[in-house]
Amino acid sequence: MTQFPETVSPLRKRMIDEMNMRKLSPKTQIGYLRAVTKLSKYLKHSPAHATAEEVRQFQIA
Repeated sequence: MTQFPETVSPLRKRMIDEMNMRKLSPKTQIGYLRAVTKLSKYLKHSPAHATAEEVRQFQIA
């Protein structure tokens, strides 16, 4: 189970809850969270507001 601070966003908490529900290993969870963090830095805004085109551009960058 992944630990997280109390200041975690609702979207991140939901993602962690979903990964725990699916019984993903801690290392897999860390990898997924890193990938979303990388996406967020690329977008310069929350992934919750990402468009399909922004995600596509991130994938090909």
